[in-house]
Amino acid sequence: MDAMTRRAVVTGASSGIGEATARLLRSRGWDVVGVARRADRLEALEAETGVVAHAADLTDADDIAGLETWLGETGGVDALVHIAGGARGSDRIEDGDAEDWRWMFEANVLSGQRLVASLLPLLRRAADASGHADLLFVTSTAAQVAYPGGGGYNAAKAGEAMLVRALRQELNGEPLRVIEIAPGMVRTEEFTLNRLGGDQDAADKLYEGVESPLVAGDVADVIVYALDAPGHVNLDLVTLRPVAQSAQHLLARGPLTTR
Repeated sequence: MDAMTRRAVVTGASSGIGEATARLLRSRGWDVVGVARRADRLEALEAETGVVAHAADLTDADDIAGLETWLGETGGVDALVHIAGGARGSDRIEDGDAEDWRWMFEANVLSGQRLVASLLPLLRRAADASGHADLLFVTSTAAQVAYPGGGGYNAAKAGEAMLVRALRQELNGEPLRVIEIAPGMVRTEEFTLNRLGGDQDAADKLYEGVESPLVAGDVADVIVYALDAPGHVNLDLVTLRPVAQSAQHLLARGPLTTR
């Protein structure tokens, strides 16, 4: 079965990296189911691109069960592309809001566990039919290096990354690829704005002077490359950053010039 007939579920498809990935997969001939909470945005995406809209809250176990049932009734799934998640707050650990931390764990870790538990039977069925199936997770460089004000998000994304790495070992011997994509600084419409409680000035300041931060389409390119690679090739972990960000803590502001 080639990409023209493969079906991907893309979470977080209403904006940012998720939307860019859904669009790009669709342009490459995939059947795409876009999952997110905001039905209106998904419906607009469906009308424009043919991505099939499925509204669901991935912190709700019943919504995930409903997604599983619907997929089973409408053709199964060849690739789970789990992009939904997010950050809330940038407080020091001693000042953090426990409810923000709880939401980040549910959105970034428990959602992934529930999706795997629900969709793995369908993915195995697809692998039996076509030779392989895929589980791809977008984590973050925040999973790799801690930074002040990032404790809650660091912990949540590190938890998601450990889920991915344990899952790959648990599925050893099966034709199931488990892929982790870990972006650094990505400028999207909503991620930083949501993290900072809707403070647009503070969100803009984060990117001030940074030459060419990554954008959603850059990450989508890597995701689609990983999914379209030959079925025996697994990209265990891809870390990508803008050139201006040499490490999590080392960010150049101003034009990039040779010395």
